[in-house]
Amino acid sequence: MYCLTKCKSKCISLITVILLILMSCIPVTEAQKSNALRLTTPEGVRLLKNKSFDDSEQARKEILELYKDLRLTDVLDGMDLIGLQDIGLMDKDIRPLWRDVEKFSHRVVGFAITVRHVPTDVRVGQNSFPDLEGFKKFKAQQYKRAPDAWLGVAKPGDIVVIDAGGIPECGFIGSNNSLGWAGKGVVGVVTNGGARDTDEIIKVEKISVYCKKGYSSRGVRPGRLIAESYNFPINCGGVLIYPGDLVVADGDGVLVVPREHALQVGKIAREIHIGDEKSRAKKYKRLGIQPDETVIVE
Repeated sequence: MYCLTKCKSKCISLITVILLILMSCIPVTEAQKSNALRLTTPEGVRLLKNKSFDDSEQARKEILELYKDLRLTDVLDGMDLIGLQDIGLMDKDIRPLWRDVEKFSHRVVGFAITVRHVPTDVRVGQNSFPDLEGFKKFKAQQYKRAPDAWLGVAKPGDIVVIDAGGIPECGFIGSNNSLGWAGKGVVGVVTNGGARDTDEIIKVEKISVYCKKGYSSRGVRPGRLIAESYNFPINCGGVLIYPGDLVVADGDGVLVVPREHALQVGKIAREIHIGDEKSRAKKYKRLGIQPDETVIVE
């Protein structure tokens, strides 16, 4: 009798185990998944809103003509005179990649397209892949997370201003993509990151580049950063830049003029510039210097 009871107990236990195994193999329905795991996506709110302005071809042309050949110092003085002292001038770390003292081809003025990157959330260590093809696949996948999506809205006369998200060893612009950007009419690049293939960029002089310390950077984007947004307010070089703000850059650095003040500042800066050119022309004559395009001879 005892043996029979013991056998029944063992059989019941075995059956229970079998049933549990079979139940674990039953597919879980979508409804069951939903009940088991409820995901929440936080809703973001942008507190700093973009500004509205006239971006017609006529308005853009008027501003660009007004600022043509103006020096950064002329515009700085114009900013001072309307009460914007110590506003808009980027850190001295943001320097021109080259300076052309003959044609001043490094000088640039244009309207800001703002781009923001953030550090990557994927990190791959040394020997993470068994072969070279594995890393190439990873690189291709990660490039898709850091595209030049902003290029689709670029207009002739624009300058792309890029916040590198604190990643120092990453070059955003190189010998190849710089030509593509120039082909869209982009006249300049300003970034707190770096550049690459700088010899070729300087040689062709198709696009002006202002970057951290005016030096090149080692790395590429994949596995270092992710494109977060474009055409929203950003910080670059300690300056708040709204999309559409006017960017003026030369050997003295980079200055951002709020779009709503661009015409007023430009008119004042133009007067300052003309006065300086006339004054220097007189000094050229006294010193026996041959007049050039930077002075006005009356």
